[in-house]
Parts: sequence; structure tokens; C-alpha cells
Amino acid sequence: MSADLRTAAPPRPAAGPVIAPKSRPRKGRWGVHIFLMAVSLAFLAPLLLAVYASLRPYEDTARYGYFSWPHHLSFDYYRRAYTESGMGKYFTNTLLIAVPAVLVTLFLASFVAFAVSRLKLRGGLVLLLFFTAGNLLPQQVIVTPLYVLFNRIPLPWWMSDSLMMYDSYWAVIVVNIGFQLGFCVFVLASFMRTLPQEIMEAAIVDGAGVWTRFWHITLPLCRPALAALATLEFAWIYNDFLWALIFISDPDKLPITSSLNNLRGQFFTDYNLLAAGSILVALPTILVFLLLQRQFIAGLTLGSTKG
Repeated sequence: MSADLRTAAPPRPAAGPVIAPKSRPRKGRWGVHIFLMAVSLAFLAPLLLAVYASLRPYEDTARYGYFSWPHHLSFDYYRRAYTESGMGKYFTNTLLIAVPAVLVTLFLASFVAFAVSRLKLRGGLVLLLFFTAGNLLPQQVIVTPLYVLFNRIPLPWWMSDSLMMYDSYWAVIVVNIGFQLGFCVFVLASFMRTLPQEIMEAAIVDGAGVWTRFWHITLPLCRPALAALATLEFAWIYNDFLWALIFISDPDKLPITSSLNNLRGQFFTDYNLLAAGSILVALPTILVFLLLQRQFIAGLTLGSTKG
């Protein structure tokens, strides 16, 4: 009896859920998070201050300061900024410049990038370097030559009421296309080189021509890169101020960036009203980013992982 008790195995504890030990976050990761939050707040601080100022009357700000507690908040400045500056007309002018410039830039850049990266083109690398080197040219260097050139290029009446390239939307569109084309070619060519070569070889075996390989195979695969470039290009061209100021003399043709000047008085400037106008001007670019946010982030993370 005693031997049986000595040799008997001890009872096993009842099986229960296995709880994995909690992983403690490393101290370095907390430091990175704090640093990123500080940088984000530093970038957002001017925007948040502008939104805060646009909701307060100028008398309240002048009496208590920009960082004081608000006594009255309203959206009246936004209504005044839109009506007093005539933003509706300027928004239309900007879309007439930005949308064609973005579409034509991406269309031409995709052609060149496909020829450089996917076709056995002689001098392809030199052509790519030529387009990339165009981004290194300072814009101010060619202002005077372009001004003289556009004053000598005639246009039909249905393209320009001034009958010249100067003082027309076409001048700003062409300049933006020329300066943005090199960057888009570089990005698209770099992305097209990462596409599997087997897809193109299979298309060639099936008898697909160059146009079919470009339009039906390459462009659909480049959708994330095109969306990311479209977001960036629209923001850059939309916020352009230099070219429109130089090549357009008619105030009714100026883009949205020029409308803020209408909110400045001769002897007094209400900076709260100007802040509301700036927020309204920035809304379209924010809307475009929100609409293309998923494709934009996918385009930025392309090539970050393999497999």
C-alpha cells in the first residue's frame, strides 16, 4: 500500500489558457514616438493657429492676443473671405491650369518612362539623365527668355483672347508641364523597372504590340505611382504663384493664389480674415489628398518590401 502511494504520479493541474508574457516596449521606441509627435505638432501648429484665428473676430485678437481664450467664435470670416476676394472665379482659373497640366504631364511622362525602362532604346539612359537634369535648372534663369518668347508666339482667338501665348492659360500650363515632366519621368521609370519582366515577355509571346503592352499592361500596374504623382503635382501646380504672376497680366485670369491679395487693405489688413482665406485656398489640396490617400501611401511604399 505504501509502495503504491510512493510510485503514484502526482496529479496534474487542470489545463487552463496559456497567457503569453506581455512584451514591454523598448525605451528607444518611446523616444521615437515622442519625437514624431513633436515634429507633427510643429508642422501642424501654424495651421491650427490659422484655423483658430480665422474663427475669432479681429477685435478679440487685438485686445487679448492670438493665444488668449476666445470670447466669440463664428464662421463669418470664411463667408467674407469667399465673397470679398471673388474666390469662385479664381478657383475656376486654377482648375483650368492645374487639371490639364497634371494630366498632360503624367501622360507624356509615362510615355518617356516606358520607352526608357521597358524598351531596348539606344541612348535611353542619356535621355533619362536629360529629363532629370531639367529639374536642376533654376526657374528664375529662364523667366526673361520665356517672357520674350511667349510675346512672339501667336494663338488663334479661340485659344487666347489676347491672340498671343502671353496673357493666356496656355503659357502657365506649358511652363508647368516643362518643369514637372523630368521629375515624373524619373519616378515612373524607376517604378517601371521594378515590374516583373516575365509579364512583358508573356505579352510579347501572345503577340501584344508596344501600345498594348503600354496601355493595357504597364499603366494599370503603375496606378499607385500615378496616383502619388498626381497628388504631388496637383499640389505643386495649384500652389504656384510665380509663373501666373509673370505670364498673365489680366487680373481676371489669375489663379487662386493671387486672390489672397484682394483681402489686403491699402492701410489696414485684417489678418484673421486673411487666415480664413488661406484655409479656403488650402481646402482643395487637402480634399485631393484625402481622396487619393490610399493610392498615395501605396505609391510611397512601393519597393519597401520584396516578395
